[in-house]
Parts: sequence; C-alpha cells; structure tokens
Amino acid sequence: MVARKLSDRVRNWMTLNEPQVFIGAGHHEGRHAPGDRLRFAEVLLAGHHALLAHGRSVQAIRAASAKPARIGFAPVGLSKIPATDSPADLAAARTAAFAVNSETAWTNSWWMDPVFLGHYPEEGLRFFGSQVPRIAAGDLELINQPVDFCGVNIYQGQYVRAGEAGPEPVPTPVGYPITAFEWLVTPDAMYWGPRFFWERYKKPIVITENGLSSRDWPSLDGQVHDAERIDFMERHLVELRRALADGVPIEAYFHWSFIDNFEWAHGYKHRFGLIFCDYPSQKRILKDSAHWYKRVIAENGATLSPAERGGYGV
Repeated sequence: MVARKLSDRVRNWMTLNEPQVFIGAGHHEGRHAPGDRLRFAEVLLAGHHALLAHGRSVQAIRAASAKPARIGFAPVGLSKIPATDSPADLAAARTAAFAVNSETAWTNSWWMDPVFLGHYPEEGLRFFGSQVPRIAAGDLELINQPVDFCGVNIYQGQYVRAGEAGPEPVPTPVGYPITAFEWLVTPDAMYWGPRFFWERYKKPIVITENGLSSRDWPSLDGQVHDAERIDFMERHLVELRRALADGVPIEAYFHWSFIDNFEWAHGYKHRFGLIFCDYPSQKRILKDSAHWYKRVIAENGATLSPAERGGYGV
C-alpha cells in the first residue's frame, strides 16, 4: 500500500541507459549498432553530447512532469572487488573503480563524475589530453543537473589487488564460474559497486539491471528448471543486503529481465528472463526462478540465505 501511494505521487525517470555500451560498443568497438569504429577523439565527443542530452532530458522532465519527478541515469556499474580484506587491497579496488588509464569508454568516473560532481575526472583529462572535446561554457552546468539517485547496471565485477605499480587485476582461476554470456559470476560486485558509488557520489543507489544469460529450455515436464539463475540471484541479493546493512542506501533492485528478449547484437540467442518465451509460438512459461523470486518479494527477502557473503572469491 505504501509503494502504491508513493507511485501515485512521484514519477521515477531515467534519462540514459548504459552510455558505455551505446558509445563504446556502438561507436568505438563496432560491436553494436551503429557499428562505427571512430577515432577516440570522436568517441569522446559523442560521449560528451550524450551527457549533454542527459542534462537536457532532466530539464525537460522536470519542466513537463505534472507530478514530482525523481530522476537518475543508468550507466554500467563497473565494479572492482578487493581480492582480500586488507586495507591495501581495499584502497586498490577503490582507486581502480574510478581510474581512467586507457583509451576506452569502459570507465565509471568519465560518465558519472560530470553528472554527479560537475566535472570530468582530472586523471581522464590528463590521460586523454588533446583528444578531449572542447567543453563550451555552460556544458558542465547543464550536465550537472540535480538528480535524485545513482542508477547502475551491475552484472559482474573484477577482483583487484595492490601491486608494486598500483592496483592490478587478479587473474581468474581456471574453471571459475561463468554465465552463458561467458561473464564472470562475481556476487561480491553487488556489495563493492554500490558501496564505492555511494562513497563517491552520495546518492541513493538503484540497481537498474542485474541478471544472467543461461541456457534455458523446457524440460520433459513442460517446466523450465533454471537452478543456476536462482543461485545467481540469491548470491547477488545476499551481497546487496550486506551493502544495505553496512549503510549504503539501496532504494531499489531490478532484475534483468522479466522475460526472454532481443539482446542487442546477439538477437534471441541469450535468455535473461524469469519467464521463458517460445519465440515461434509466443508461448510463455514461468521459470522456476520466477516462482522463487515471487516468494522472495512476498516475504521481503526473509527466505534468502543467512550467509553474510554470497561470492565465490578468487
């Protein structure tokens, strides 16, 4: 009832989803539409225009909304996980989470600092140098429109340790768990990502996407038994609960996705849904994970594992 009353009074909006993907994969790497491989200076220019569009969108939503609007955006949350609990590894992971030290769109701070802090990260400005686009008067003020939450899409993370020359990635052990997309299964990312983003940006965290691609098909009994998805979700929700218990203001969690769907350049190959879709017939089947998640929601997480750590570690 409380949620229904809040939804009647407030409209929640997101302006952009995954700029690292549509700029990086679409305009730099050529993996996604429109399939461009631009010079990196042009990639940065396209990214700057995307952030300007975010600012204009915030202004337009606030001006046109008949009800109070809560607005954010949803970049990919590139989580860095300390390899151990040592202060050195913790500092290394925090530094790595916001580093800009290669010609790639796959960073956090280059997209999030302008929105939440009103400036591009100094490390990025130094590293990209003359490739940084001209920033006109008023651009950063436009990008830095007041927003209400920090949305992040978190699917996996990278373990980091302190090295002699600074933070360094930890090699992935042989046989480490992966999804059908061959993404690492790193539930700890759901703790450290929100924690680091909250520490830096001081905005409530919304997990705007989290889930996995799995090789799902109906069994002989007509049901879809996706035990891997249930295990994945429980491990990640346990880590999110740990972040909440440690003071990170988690406002919402959205699982990707409620139904199998068209997945970027991969088409219908990957199945992320809680509901199985037979594409030729359009028949829908609730997977075991859908029934499980219904119980988790109804009981407000009371049935989740009591374990304090849901990750595998390295």
